Amino acid sequence: MSEHQHPEEHQDRDTEGVLAEVGPRLRRIRKERGATLAGLSTATGISVSTLSRLESGLRKPSLELLLPIARAHQVPLDELVGAPQVGDPRVRAAKPIVMHGRKHWPLTRQPGGLQAYKVLEPQRKEEPEPRVHEGYEWLYVLSGRLRLVLGEHDVVLGAGEAAEFDTRVPHWFGSTGEGPVEFLSLFGRQGERMHVRARPKRAGQGDGQAD
Repeated sequence: MSEHQHPEEHQDRDTEGVLAEVGPRLRRIRKERGATLAGLSTATGISVSTLSRLESGLRKPSLELLLPIARAHQVPLDELVGAPQVGDPRVRAAKPIVMHGRKHWPLTRQPGGLQAYKVLEPQRKEEPEPRVHEGYEWLYVLSGRLRLVLGEHDVVLGAGEAAEFDTRVPHWFGSTGEGPVEFLSLFGRQGERMHVRARPKRAGQGDGQAD
């Protein structure tokens, strides 16, 4: 995330990739059901030429086109667009974005603001190459050991340890070479810091909030 490009910049390209796969998937599902373009046209009210262009990728898929096709094939809309399967019922699992040899799982959906990722860094030997860019980053190690070079500091974070820093300070983080490491990353492009809105009260303390 601190190197060249941030995973957020790759999400638009990931969306384009998903859309590009819709056409071949529509053709495969239709053929699996033994349906013809003419038969599907009759069932959906969509012209044969439009269906053909959808399958060949010449027509951009839309809900107005995909919904009647899903009903005609009696399949969920998710199956037509290749949406990821649901893991936890409260959070839709996402396919990882691979950048610089790391896997990044996006944990946030809204554009802009703070972006959260779960990151898996493989075991490897790397020479630190500190970089700078606008933003603010917070790291929390879930398992393994993460090396962090920040300015003049060179530290290793273990499971349960966290670090936060202004990304305008030269920084680099990655494998210690001892094994893989899994960590969470919160990143804000405009330098948003993570704030603690409430802390446990001490005995005898009154109500209140702390930033």
